[in-house]
Amino acid sequence: MPAEPLSCRLCGAPWLRSVVDLGASPPCESFLAPEDLDAPEPAYPLHLRICPDCLLVQLPPLIDPAATFTEYAYFSSFSRSWLAHTEAFVDSAVGRLGLGPDSYVVEVASNDGYLLRNVVARGLRCLGIEPSVNVGEAARAVGVPTLTAFLTPETGARVRREHGPADLVVANNVYAHVPDILGFTKGLRALVADDGWVSIEVQHLLSLVELTQYDTIYHEHFQYYTLASARRALATAGLAVTDVELLDTHGGSIRVWARPAEVAGEPAARVAEVLDSERAAGLHEPSGYAAFARRTGEIRLSLLEFLIGAKRRGERVVGYGAAGKGSTLLNHCGIRPDLLEYTVDRNPYKHGRFTPGTRIPILEPARITQDRPDYVLVLPWNLRAELTEQLRYVAEWGGRLVFAIPELEIVAPEVPVRPAVEVS
Repeated sequence: MPAEPLSCRLCGAPWLRSVVDLGASPPCESFLAPEDLDAPEPAYPLHLRICPDCLLVQLPPLIDPAATFTEYAYFSSFSRSWLAHTEAFVDSAVGRLGLGPDSYVVEVASNDGYLLRNVVARGLRCLGIEPSVNVGEAARAVGVPTLTAFLTPETGARVRREHGPADLVVANNVYAHVPDILGFTKGLRALVADDGWVSIEVQHLLSLVELTQYDTIYHEHFQYYTLASARRALATAGLAVTDVELLDTHGGSIRVWARPAEVAGEPAARVAEVLDSERAAGLHEPSGYAAFARRTGEIRLSLLEFLIGAKRRGERVVGYGAAGKGSTLLNHCGIRPDLLEYTVDRNPYKHGRFTPGTRIPILEPARITQDRPDYVLVLPWNLRAELTEQLRYVAEWGGRLVFAIPELEIVAPEVPVRPAVEVS
């Protein structure tokens, strides 16, 4: 897909300023099969920029979403903490909005039905709109009605005609994944009832910058939001922000509640509070991002120093996780199997494949128990609590966990307590 001119995709301003340049890497979900290892592998620049006019932080649309999301390697249901998060969201939304048997819920980018199955369990009518054929099939297999499509204004209008307007439209972790931000937002407005609600969860740029979470920058994320820029984007389709919640997910996210502007009313006090915190951090002006690139370089050097030192000492280091953020970190640091023998992942889809660009083998988690490495580099740091608990067993042989973000940290997990054996 050819690159567009470097103008802002939200407001059309013809100039963008650099935030950080991470070099070039392949699309983060383009895992390699063994037969691909001797074939060329395309890589694309990963240069993050900001629009000085509307403050949208963005990457050029160098990849085609259809090539990435038609057959997708990410299944949301493999994260226990994520399942608990979405169940809590559905419970809260039902109470907050007074949803009942006559209500209709639509989720955009519904993945394998991880969220909507909670809606189905409550007896509410719902529909998932999911472009990935393979994960959409998984959703239908668990009883979640799912349309295989990308959201466009036309798709939104068709769904509205065929199923009626939605009382609640959910768009979790997708608003960053769409290069046509204007068309996607119009699609949201087409779906939602004139007195309905839109709920969007997206990583908060404030957390990304303050905690140097630069590994969440990858080609599938076309833009990165402050509440200020999200509010501008929603306004292009007549949606007004009414409330915002701060979440722990993905290292720090925001849940934005919006309604058609005609019924939105005055926003909750939290909207002004979050905007003030962004402004105080300097994120409402391009100069506020100046130190971010320097800190990413420091993280790279610290991780490489650790891995090279472990290699020289004859210590074994393996990885845990094969998510998109790991791909950015590994490619930016130039880490290959000589420094990280392999990584493991719970998703069977990835087993036997290799990480994009760095070509590190992806194995089953049981391999860690077999090999008893000295260190496990945890790549999905956003699941730190969940994975630290899962990996407690590495303490049995003195193994330690390594986290690279927001700074290098080596942790000795607690030895798991095994139940006493009763002697009869």
